[in-house]
Amino acid sequence: MRINRAARTLLPGAGHGDSLHDVVPSWLSDAHQRLVRRQGDASSVAPPSGAIDERLFEAHASASADGDVVWWLVDDTGRHLAEQALHTAQERTDILAQVSSALLSTLNADRCMEMAAAMAAEHMAEAAVVLSPPHGRRHTLTYAVRGGPATRVNRQIDPRGVPGLSEALQGFPPVPARWINPDDIPDWLLPDGFSAAGSVIVTPLPGHGVPAGALVLLRSSTDKGFSEGEEIFARLFAARAGAALSAARLYTEQAAITATLMRELLPPVLRRTHGVEYAAGYRPAKDNERVGGDFYDFHPAAEPTQETLVVLGDVAGKGLEAAVLTGKIRNTLHALLPLAADHQEVLDLLNGALLSSHHTRFATLVLASVSRRAGRVRLRLTSAGHLPPLVVRSGGEVEQVPTHGTLIGALPVVTARTVETTLAPGDTCLLYTDGITEARGGPLGDEFFGEPRLRRALAECAGLPAEAVVERVQMLASQWVGAGHHDDMATLAVGAPRTGPLTVVGGTARHPLPRSGR
Repeated sequence: MRINRAARTLLPGAGHGDSLHDVVPSWLSDAHQRLVRRQGDASSVAPPSGAIDERLFEAHASASADGDVVWWLVDDTGRHLAEQALHTAQERTDILAQVSSALLSTLNADRCMEMAAAMAAEHMAEAAVVLSPPHGRRHTLTYAVRGGPATRVNRQIDPRGVPGLSEALQGFPPVPARWINPDDIPDWLLPDGFSAAGSVIVTPLPGHGVPAGALVLLRSSTDKGFSEGEEIFARLFAARAGAALSAARLYTEQAAITATLMRELLPPVLRRTHGVEYAAGYRPAKDNERVGGDFYDFHPAAEPTQETLVVLGDVAGKGLEAAVLTGKIRNTLHALLPLAADHQEVLDLLNGALLSSHHTRFATLVLASVSRRAGRVRLRLTSAGHLPPLVVRSGGEVEQVPTHGTLIGALPVVTARTVETTLAPGDTCLLYTDGITEARGGPLGDEFFGEPRLRRALAECAGLPAEAVVERVQMLASQWVGAGHHDDMATLAVGAPRTGPLTVVGGTARHPLPRSGR
């Protein structure tokens, strides 16, 4: 074997006459033997490659003038390292994309912490711990070991016992992993089944304006210490996880606030009070919303001899903005309950409250004061720009209560007419919004449900309880609309209950008439 000066530098122990097999690595010796068996034809053989003293080479064969095989070694270390770095970067980019997609797909903060810990253990370490910001001295810790489920506990800890953890929870940059002595890691930071830490990374989880917590990565062996590139990747992972956690917590907080406010906006549950039946139904314009511009309220009397106040109204517009004004109206009416005996004064004060606010919307409503006397229900009804109530008698007759008035929140002065009516046993008074009569649908989808159709539906409900009347009207209006667009729909029924058994005659419910003839 003959070698040139460059070859002697690469193989300092090789000399003239040495056997090729003794001085070159096995990958090159084997390639030479294969080439010899092919009688020096290297055209159909891929150039062999391998390592010599931690450097990578690619070997190319050629034939010399005397028929010998000449091997040219090309240093391929740089290209290999570049390809390896590119592959690692692509792999980590894919992981970060998966992390972002998975974590941002859930807006549940607890679930997001569990997924973050599990993915960190899977892709970067043998175990991972996600710590939430403190609540007092207590933290939520989510543990994950590679291949196992994530577990979450809430406990009192002292983060100062872990180098860099207290700072990470405050959002400060992480300390290098080489500065952390694994022997200083307290037992509470280690997941169950993880005996000891050999290498540790502690990094903050950046959030939206405030820290979202901290991430701790654990490996059991010191031989598998975290490299500088892995520390950088851990910070990139933590940035994605922190953003997702912050978004989930923000959503959770806003959902809790919305739920609290929504409870004040939701219509009340009506019930039978002092011998009078009350029932109501509500369908918002959008099925994914729970509140809108239509509303009703119920203020039961403390004593049977006093009047119960019920209100049904309609604010211009729909959705949450309209619902906010309905809340204001309901709160104002609640404050005006001591004056409820005088409908005109209540409307005047409510009108002034709306005109003095920043709202530019107006509303219509009906006030109904209800009391029971000698088996009959007495109603005082006042409409402020709203549709007049309808009364269905036990015999099937439908009457319109002739109350009328001007809008609330539109003009400086409100004029309204109060009308009294009496419900005998089996009679029902229905208050409704224009979402019922103006429900557009039918065979061609462009016809109003209309008052005549509503009157016919009420006539068929003669003698039914108030709840059944509401359900029937709401069902017919919804069927009329079908899948089309519609406004908010609200109905409220006040009924005088009947005594005696309920029978069905010709498909219509009937109670026996009282001896008085009505």
